[in-house]
Amino acid sequence: MVATTFIVNNKGERISAIVPMKKYEELLQESEELEDIRAYDKVMRSKKEFVPLEEALKEIETIRKKKK
Repeated sequence: MVATTFIVNNKGERISAIVPMKKYEELLQESEELEDIRAYDKVMRSKKEFVPLEEALKEIETIRKKKK
């Protein structure tokens, strides 16, 4: 089990969380993988039947940069 520390406001509502670095890195990696899957799905839904690998990678990178 991962120990998480919460930061609360003056009403006692949780507004932030502090997690161990290892867990943060796992969450970040999972988030990036999900972003890649969504980009892939978007490309696959397009009307193009065949996309050269270089073009697909450029499109995925463009989508990733827009989200930052």
